[in-house]
Amino acid sequence: QVQLVESGGGLVQPGGSLRLSCAASGSIFGINRMAWYRQAPGKERELVAALPSGGATTYTDSVKGRFTISRDNAKSTVYLQMNSLKPEDTAVYYCNLRTLFGSDVWGQGTQVTVSS
Repeated sequence: QVQLVESGGGLVQPGGSLRLSCAASGSIFGINRMAWYRQAPGKERELVAALPSGGATTYTDSVKGRFTISRDNAKSTVYLQMNSLKPEDTAVYYCNLRTLFGSDVWGQGTQVTVSS
């Protein structure tokens, strides 16, 4: 079964940038969608960005124009470029793979903290 490992999180100042990576390994097939979610303390997990296998990306309104999801199939890696970071972006970010039959695979999460 496929495994996902996130990296690239850390502490950044407001207005700064981070690039998260999600490396996939194992049996990779039947991918319907790759996505990034995040969960802040006391809040529900929310979809941040999604990249369907078919093409068009989608973003939650709060990050639109600042975040970009992309994929490098040769490296089996999905990225989340985060620019103009705000304190409210602070959360644990999770990589997500959704299979064609509707099941989800999750990474372990990587902490992003935006603070002065």
